Amino acid sequence: MLQVELYDTTLRDGAQQEGISFSVEDKLKIVRELDSIGIDFIEGGWPGSNPKDTEFFEKARSLQLSNARLVAFGSTRRHGNSVENDDYLRWLLEAETEVITIVGKCWDEHVTRVLRATLAENLAMIKESVAYLKDRGRRVFFDAEHFFDGYKANPEYSLETLLCAIGAGVERVILCDTNGGTLPQNLVGTIAAVQKIITSPLGIHAHNDAGLAVANSLIAVQAGVKQVHGTINGYGERCGNANMCSIIPNLKIKMGINCVSSEQLQRITEVSRYISELANLPHHAGLPYVGTNAFAHKAGMHVAGMLKWEHSYQHVDPLLVGNSRRVSVSELSGVGNIIYKAKERGVPLPPTPKQSRQILEHIKFLENQGFQYGSAEASFDLLLYRVQDGYCPPFELVDFMVVVEKRRRLSVKGSEDESAAEATIKIKVDGEVVHTAAGGDGPVNALDKALRKALIQFYPDLASVTLTDYKVRILEETAGTASQVRVLIESSDGKERWRTVGSSTNIIEASWLALVDSFEYWLVKHDTVRR
Repeated sequence: MLQVELYDTTLRDGAQQEGISFSVEDKLKIVRELDSIGIDFIEGGWPGSNPKDTEFFEKARSLQLSNARLVAFGSTRRHGNSVENDDYLRWLLEAETEVITIVGKCWDEHVTRVLRATLAENLAMIKESVAYLKDRGRRVFFDAEHFFDGYKANPEYSLETLLCAIGAGVERVILCDTNGGTLPQNLVGTIAAVQKIITSPLGIHAHNDAGLAVANSLIAVQAGVKQVHGTINGYGERCGNANMCSIIPNLKIKMGINCVSSEQLQRITEVSRYISELANLPHHAGLPYVGTNAFAHKAGMHVAGMLKWEHSYQHVDPLLVGNSRRVSVSELSGVGNIIYKAKERGVPLPPTPKQSRQILEHIKFLENQGFQYGSAEASFDLLLYRVQDGYCPPFELVDFMVVVEKRRRLSVKGSEDESAAEATIKIKVDGEVVHTAAGGDGPVNALDKALRKALIQFYPDLASVTLTDYKVRILEETAGTASQVRVLIESSDGKERWRTVGSSTNIIEASWLALVDSFEYWLVKHDTVRR
């Protein structure tokens, strides 16, 4: 069976993405996660380029890895320097990794225009740097920077750089599509030309500027490349690098290459999402294999098909990659979505098929009014609970009023403006009317406090519920301040999180609807509702 090495560069190339800044502890955690999913080589960074990477390699020496080898990355000696006096090479050796990857110029115009060196001098830099590191007991990989562009411009010279590196003793030559613009048909032809003169194992390092990084990586493997570079979630400069979370499942499931074990593959979704948390970036829902939408189904025809045959509208079993199937309910849904979603959520089905159709029509009507249940599943659950025979809501609204006041007060600095919000609520619980009021930092905060104040008298455990996120989206921008708005609230009791939705041309009313659903959902789930 074809063997492929997985080389991850999230900690170096991936960290070059705008908005990412891993701490040393973050990097150590990521190494452990990458090791757990079967990565063969983990590029830890560029020692000496910054204090953080230097500290990382010092601390990484104590890591006990099961699968991976840590790699230090750097460049060939600087133009005009000797290898003995070059800081770049000294820092690479001080990292004390078994494997070192050095990058060298393979595009003639990069050599003359960027490096400002002669073509002969560049060859000497490659040869001497590789030999220097090899003589000191290191395994050396060579990143052939801009190779595909270089080959297109001057094939003879670009091939000469590879031969120079191999002659000096590199173990792997990695062909880099650094600008990320190579098309698959051009990539295959270039790899074939390299293979005619080079028998050493090749690697592929693809960037995603043309949206082809994963495709080019897989095609390169098909063409005989043995080592594949990538980053978790495709992180990287500009448009990113080849996404390792797509590469690994495609290699194993689609191409039959046993690059990781089945158990390691099942952790890839978890690792993808964990690393996005460390990167402090939202996890993109549309990521293949690992995104929350990767196996989400919204159209009624799709769900109806999957109820008959689960593979009818998904290309692999989501459990293979540690993900799960998800069915959304929307204006595109059919009755099958309602049934599937109810079973998935553990919510009682509507008592009759007729009521299922009525709920579906009701959902379509509400979504036309701005509600959206695909991202507010707690509100969807309540729609089903409310049609159950004998359902009695935990509370009912009598009325509410919110006042926002702008007033001036005096301070030692002079006159200052101050805004105040106060909410007054009347609700009915088990026939008893409760009237409460509360102030807040804003109208929604005041509503939250007033409603909580009223309900806790009857449901003390509700004190554990907090509002953790609040989002407002304007649905009809052309209508100006009269626009329909959608409010999405996320709540938590410290153990689980749930989302509820409200919509109205009145932002306070939309917020109230989402807020009421949040409390009612928790009360229903904890079986405090009288039926």
